[in-house]
Amino acid sequence: MEIPSLVTEVPPPTFIMTADGDRIATYSWGDPDAPTVLCVHGFASSCKDNWVSTGWVRDLLRAGFRVLGVDQRGHGASDKPHDPRQYSMPALVGDLQMVLDTYLIDTAIYAGYSLGARVGWQFALDAGDRVTRAVLGGIPDGRPLARMQLDQARGYAEEGTPVTDRVTMNYITLAERVETNDLRALIALGEGMRLGDSDPDTANPPQQPILFATGTEDAIIERSRLLAEATPNGTFFEIPGRHHFNAPGSRDFRRVAIEFLAA
Repeated sequence: MEIPSLVTEVPPPTFIMTADGDRIATYSWGDPDAPTVLCVHGFASSCKDNWVSTGWVRDLLRAGFRVLGVDQRGHGASDKPHDPRQYSMPALVGDLQMVLDTYLIDTAIYAGYSLGARVGWQFALDAGDRVTRAVLGGIPDGRPLARMQLDQARGYAEEGTPVTDRVTMNYITLAERVETNDLRALIALGEGMRLGDSDPDTANPPQQPILFATGTEDAIIERSRLLAEATPNGTFFEIPGRHHFNAPGSRDFRRVAIEFLAA
């Protein structure tokens, strides 16, 4: 199969219906008989932003993989409910299981970044027989978005009230950088991720081979390293010169991750 020198477009999405009736947008590239890499993006991003525009899809195809991308609920072309209860960790993990079931994929390799990495940690635990190995980039050390001040975020979204908390304003700025993002849906995600979820349990880590990768300029690097050290088959890679938001575009990250996935 000939691989374009630059993959910049996504095919029309194939929608998967979740157990609670929401549509999840999925995208497929490559030979269906090749090993599948399930790519799951971060907060306020999308499959295109996180994996296509950064060169991951192109390089995974060149390495002989099939790529199955997902817009997590609340993102991209997927449905964007405003009910926080629809964004629990079990719901996000269940979406990925439904995607694999619909595509008739028994086992897959997992690639996740930021929120997608935190979901990947849980997916590797809850559906351990379906994940053979994983790359978890920029994995949060605790519950995703737990530092967002929900009252300030809602006040801004609903009434334009200025936000005084710097971390919350950073999340809002990230959400508003993409015109098609729905701020209220992403705030609901920030609340929903706190329902029944907890910090990653280092006493009960995933058992699969996992590459943890975090930028040298990312404030969470040492805590991400601790998760790698607690994982029996975990290894850690420092993405040189990158912070949390530009790490996915690192050539070093792609090269090391694809070598790991191909092992």
